[in-house]
Amino acid sequence: MITAAPVYAFAGTEHTGKQLAAIEAYLDELTMRRIRELDLPPGGSCWEIGAGGGSVATRLARDIVPHGRVAATDLDISRLTPAGNLHIHRADVAADAPPPGGPWQLIHARLVTQHLPQRRELIPTLAAQLAPGGWLLLGEFDCQTPPRVITAAGADVAELFDSFIRTLLGVLTARGVDLAWASQVHAAMVRAGPTDVHSLRYVESWTGGGYGCQLLDANSHQQHEALLHAGLRPTQLDRVRGLLQDPDFTVTSYPFVSVRGRRPTDAPPEPATGTEGDQR
Repeated sequence: MITAAPVYAFAGTEHTGKQLAAIEAYLDELTMRRIRELDLPPGGSCWEIGAGGGSVATRLARDIVPHGRVAATDLDISRLTPAGNLHIHRADVAADAPPPGGPWQLIHARLVTQHLPQRRELIPTLAAQLAPGGWLLLGEFDCQTPPRVITAAGADVAELFDSFIRTLLGVLTARGVDLAWASQVHAAMVRAGPTDVHSLRYVESWTGGGYGCQLLDANSHQQHEALLHAGLRPTQLDRVRGLLQDPDFTVTSYPFVSVRGRRPTDAPPEPATGTEGDQR
């Protein structure tokens, strides 16, 4: 597909499981609502990119296309389990051929493309793998609107938390994350050719101890050394982590932007592609 290797800022840490669980708790119900709105055929084919812990792929296979096929791909497939019509493939979406099973009625990627240098080129590449009438659904955090303190005890808490978030986002930017990409996906999808493009923006409050603050806590550990190198002190990180467990502490979430577009029904289908490769 695309030859350059991707960059993923959160790869391979002991806190990945906590990170994925928090993302699932925040986004799975919203993601599945967006997918159910598409009214996919029960015998359809779906490609789940960056499948993580497999929660969305499992529900696609069980509830959305029970008589079809779901291919779940990720660079780390250690948390993915094949079952029935759910097929697991270790693959790099930015470099490898699509998995077997296309053309697809749905291609879904959540919190993936903003990490990839080739994000703009990837959208038309993915759109070309859709069956006529198939849907491309992408979701990203809009990091241009970072979390902000709503309630907290202590006059300096907001300043401390803002410093943590600014530093974290600076670290992610240095590692190739495009903080503004979520606001650009809709236009990029229109330019790539899909029709019926539709965006949804979702934001909520995150309270200390809850899944959203657990996500931030996991990120603070995943980027621990980089945050210190960027200027945060260990005592500041310790205090932030304490706040993230405090039920009296509340912040706004990252806004999540979900964008979907449909391949025109009169578009000629791409030839079936993909090889069995490294799979389970």
